[in-house]
This record gives sequence, structure tokens and C-alpha cells, in this order.
Amino acid sequence: MIAHNQGALLNASRLATALMVSAQTTTRYIDLLVDLLLVRRLKPYHHNVGKRVVKSPKVYIRDSGIVHALLGLPDHNALSGHPVVGASWEGFVIENLLAAVPDLTVARFYRTSAGAEIDLVLEIQSHGLWAIDIKRGMSAPEKGFHIACEDVKPAKRFVVNSGSERYSIGKGLEAIGLTEMAATLSAL
Repeated sequence: MIAHNQGALLNASRLATALMVSAQTTTRYIDLLVDLLLVRRLKPYHHNVGKRVVKSPKVYIRDSGIVHALLGLPDHNALSGHPVVGASWEGFVIENLLAAVPDLTVARFYRTSAGAEIDLVLEIQSHGLWAIDIKRGMSAPEKGFHIACEDVKPAKRFVVNSGSERYSIGKGLEAIGLTEMAATLSAL
């Protein structure tokens, strides 16, 4: 069920109802999966923004291969046509970037009830907040990302995409491939 809800906000009550167990049991199972490093619980960023922000964490199965296996997706073609493809890419990018960040970096996401969203907010010591929008293709960020950046006021803003080129999208916003973004974080 977590694989079907890859990258979604955690709703333990809904999962519990579907599994016919208590919400407390569901939460304990998810805690166990987090402790076993199988699932990532990404907490929301809500530091002094003065907006109505989402307070539920997002959950990701940390290994995209396991996500694909649980969903019965045998190859890239099957994945490409599946609704989870974007969330699978997002989880893959998050895991790779968090493997590259400096020690003591805090990873969060930001979402308001109005729909403004940053997929990954990194609080990097001595480098401030970095806002990262994750796109499977080469598209530009949506309006909600720009609104969220106005709220959070990050020091740096990136769109991590599936390409390999690094280029400016606009004032203070760069598009960058996953490999180069991971290398940038590793060099800090």
C-alpha cells in the first residue's frame, strides 16, 4: 500500500482502515520500516512561515526497485505508463541527494494547504536553505513552487530533472541533472 502511495502524505487512519487494523498498529509498522531503512518518512518544513502548512509527513519506499517490484512493474516500459512514475522518480532523486548531503543537513518538504509546494527543502549548515523541485522530464516548475519559495526564502533554488545539462531558468533558479546536483552537494 505504501508503494501505491509513494511520495504521498501519510494517512495512518486510511491505511489502517484498508488493512483492517488500528491506526496505532499501522504507525508502529511504519516506524519499524523506517527503523529498518526501508521507508523514509520526510517531515514537513514549517519554520516561521506564517501560512497554513501541511503537518503530515510524506512516505517513500527508499529503494525504487522495491517499489517497482511491489507494483508488479517488470520493466521501464511498464513503469513509464504507470501513475507512480513521477513519485518513483521523486523518491529516487531524494534518496540519491540525501546520500550526498553534508553531515547535519536536515531534509524536509514544504506544502501549504493552498497547494504551494517544494519537493525537498535542505537546511545545510553554513549554506542556508536550498529549495529543490523534482521533475521527471525537462519541464519548468509550476507556480506553486515559486509561491512556496517566496514563503520559505531559500538561499538557493534548483529544479532537478532527468537531463544532464545545467542552465538558468530564471532569476536565482537553475535546472540541473541529478548527477550534477549530487556532486554539488557532495562538494560542500
